Amino acid sequence: MAAQKLQAIRGMEDILPDASPLWEKLEQACRDVFRQYGYANIRTPLVEPTALFVRGLGEVTDIVEKEMYVFNDRNEESLALRPEATAGIVRAAIEHNFLYNGPMRVWTDGPMFRYERPQKGRQRQFHQFDVEALGFEGPDVDAEQIVMLGRLWKALGIGPIELHVNSIGDAADRKVHREKLIAHFEQHAAVLDEDANKRLHTNPLRILDSKNPAMQAMIEAAPKLLDHLGDAARAHFEGVCRLLDDAGLAYKVNPRLVRGMDYYNRTVFEWVTDKIGAQSTITGGGRYDGLFEQLGGKPTPACGFAIGMERVLLTMQAFEVAARNAPDAFVAHAGEGAAREAWRVSEKLRDAGLAVVLGNGGSFKSQMKKADASGARFALILGDEELAEGKVTLKALRTEEAQARVSLEAAISRLGAP
Repeated sequence: MAAQKLQAIRGMEDILPDASPLWEKLEQACRDVFRQYGYANIRTPLVEPTALFVRGLGEVTDIVEKEMYVFNDRNEESLALRPEATAGIVRAAIEHNFLYNGPMRVWTDGPMFRYERPQKGRQRQFHQFDVEALGFEGPDVDAEQIVMLGRLWKALGIGPIELHVNSIGDAADRKVHREKLIAHFEQHAAVLDEDANKRLHTNPLRILDSKNPAMQAMIEAAPKLLDHLGDAARAHFEGVCRLLDDAGLAYKVNPRLVRGMDYYNRTVFEWVTDKIGAQSTITGGGRYDGLFEQLGGKPTPACGFAIGMERVLLTMQAFEVAARNAPDAFVAHAGEGAAREAWRVSEKLRDAGLAVVLGNGGSFKSQMKKADASGARFALILGDEELAEGKVTLKALRTEEAQARVSLEAAISRLGAP
């Protein structure tokens, strides 16, 4: 009996070779832009102690309550697949004391895991670029990160992407606002849905983020934290807005904007687009000045954001951004002697910095079909005649340029070796 085929886990998708060029285009653009701003790469484990996220994100957040992949290892230690990267980076900064010599800008990328209902732009294994500025107190780094993202969208050729910003103040501001919010929502208890009722006394700020149409008028009338910021938080937010104005970046102050993790304070921001459906936020972030202390470190201001790669890729597709990853040349050959020479020629081309696919023999007709399908710009053909003359036949596959028999050196020059 044939073995049953195994399939990928729901919400955890394969990324096949045809899709990879667009991923690579996004990844390279991120790395290039982050380098322009002095960010260094950091890599942390996919698996962390469950307590890291419970303490970092908050016990009553959706992520901790419903979405984390949690399991006990063979020593009965509770571990979790990382649902986000910030907590792990802060844990690493504290553990290795790598801010000893001063603030640092770092980024990482890779898969994150949340047990959510899979849909367009939302998978259970998803990928993020995560960017953190650790040890920076002023509003300049908040604005710098936002402007950096604007530069990234330009580099990718997508836009306009709408920028929303808000301030959720400091802890004392939120404490006062929390009581006002609860009082307002209790006055409209009949309108609250099940989720809102659950959050009413645990995390009422998140009710502002509800998309329930029946609650929108009630939410719109709720007290706005932005109107009651303390002096320090207000000055910080005004500093961020002033720098965004100086950079000529358009933005919308959205008093309802909150983030899903408890560690945020002061600046929060999102970049959103109407091109990809309901999951419209492609990047979100903000300041988290209290997280180091929550995780056992010294008081350390910080600001960061995460880019949802799947959602940015959907946005790139919506803006018809193209990417391809084709070789420079496909080497076709026929005959035993030509096969050995084709192997040598292919390595010479690669020595010259060219990307080359070596055909596996067979008729020239079938190999030329494969050459065309590979996307290569040129085919290099080797048969008995070329072998006798010590040359190769160079055939352009994407232009009307005439086919020519030339030396290998001339072929390399024609291919435009870097």
